[in-house]
Amino acid sequence: MALRRPGKGALAIAAVIVALIVIAAVAFGRQHAAVEARPKGQRAKLMLLTSLPLVFGDEFGLQNGGSAALRALDSRYTVVPINSANRRDLEQARLLLMAHPLAQTAEDLVELDRWVRGGGRLLLLADPALVWPSERPVGDKLRPPLAFADTGLLKHWGVRLDAPDEVGPVERKLSGRTIVAGSPGTLVSSECVVDTVRFVARCKVGNGRVTIVADADFLNVEGPGAIDGPTDHSLEALLGELAALDSGESL
Repeated sequence: MALRRPGKGALAIAAVIVALIVIAAVAFGRQHAAVEARPKGQRAKLMLLTSLPLVFGDEFGLQNGGSAALRALDSRYTVVPINSANRRDLEQARLLLMAHPLAQTAEDLVELDRWVRGGGRLLLLADPALVWPSERPVGDKLRPPLAFADTGLLKHWGVRLDAPDEVGPVERKLSGRTIVAGSPGTLVSSECVVDTVRFVARCKVGNGRVTIVADADFLNVEGPGAIDGPTDHSLEALLGELAALDSGESL
């Protein structure tokens, strides 16, 4: 008995399925590709604004500095620590990592918004329930705040950050990698692209891009208080998000 040849409709459907499989495979591979180190001469500037002990230790001594997160950043960027989001500092580069920063003044928030709208790329780690240990007492100006100090910036960009219902480590996906967040919050927005578990929001702000992550504890991968779990992917995820912002692939 002769076999029937598939009709044109069946062939078209099969072609679409194959194409979708190829696209998914390419996207999966891109998400999980290793973020390679760059030669020193090819490292763009990355501004770093943080309250966390990434550059210096908890005692702010050079002997305790140089965290694993900083070493990872140094492998791809020329890291430029800044103290606030003022106009003069923001003019140094196009890419900024704000890792659980201190509250910024109203004037600096205006400058930050202007910088982003002019084409700046910002990765903001906004933790509503930081569990990063510190020997400094609560209220000490040098201690990282217990919660991200949002003074209207997120609302201005159409985003709301909610505290977690339960405190404790949770696995999350970031840049296609599994990480462990300390006590992540949730992000709500009708103007930005938010992932299914409301952990990451990706926003187009004027000519710029902003990626907001509702946790900062995932950067604590070594020493006392380091979070247990697949932390070997945490810094790769950080670099992956920065690379996506830098290349314009964050949305």
